[in-house]
Amino acid sequence: MERILIVEDNPDLAYGLKTGLEIEGYEVEVAPDGAIGLNRAREWHPDLIILDLMLPEMDGYRVLRMVRESGLEMPVLILTARGEEADKVLGFRLGADDYVTKPCGVLELLARVGALLRRAKQAQRHSAPSADVVERFGDVEIHPAARTVTRANQVVALSPKEFDLLLALVRRRGAVASRLELLKEVWGHRVEVMTRTVDIHIAELRRKLEGDPSNPRHILTVWKAGYRLEP
Repeated sequence: MERILIVEDNPDLAYGLKTGLEIEGYEVEVAPDGAIGLNRAREWHPDLIILDLMLPEMDGYRVLRMVRESGLEMPVLILTARGEEADKVLGFRLGADDYVTKPCGVLELLARVGALLRRAKQAQRHSAPSADVVERFGDVEIHPAARTVTRANQVVALSPKEFDLLLALVRRRGAVASRLELLKEVWGHRVEVMTRTVDIHIAELRRKLEGDPSNPRHILTVWKAGYRLEP
């Protein structure tokens, strides 16, 4: 049974989420503040975290940052009333896998949870090949088996979704991928939901891997088509 941790200080909302997820067959725990949520994430190792941002004791951004710094790679879905693009960008930079603004329909949330869990399972299956085939472009090396990236022999810290997005581009060998194709492949969404998610992650990859992110040489935009990677 897959385990989900809800970090939410609104007891009514937390109860509703917990009930809906348990009906779907998930094992669910609720943490009423950020500090408890972080401790439960470290101790319980859930398969997915649903995380509010405005929390007592420790805000959601700090929880997310410390979860990732602890080496935990389970999907994190931010569920918050904060809907500004700057909030979303920061959430993704810190390692969120999805970002949903309140109020959100239960069916949509369940669909997103299911998509994130499916993607996590696929990543686990694909992350342990018998030999690590290194992918390269410019001075960047990608080790799919270890899920590590180096640039000029220096390790670059990527979030799980940044890594999956980079690998999706690299394995296309220069072919163009549309935003919707990347959204489906990396995030598992079956419909066009928040395609800006792709743009935000592309911007982060450029910031971390390009010498001049404003004038990229490798991670290129193809006007009205999508993105491609130039070796």
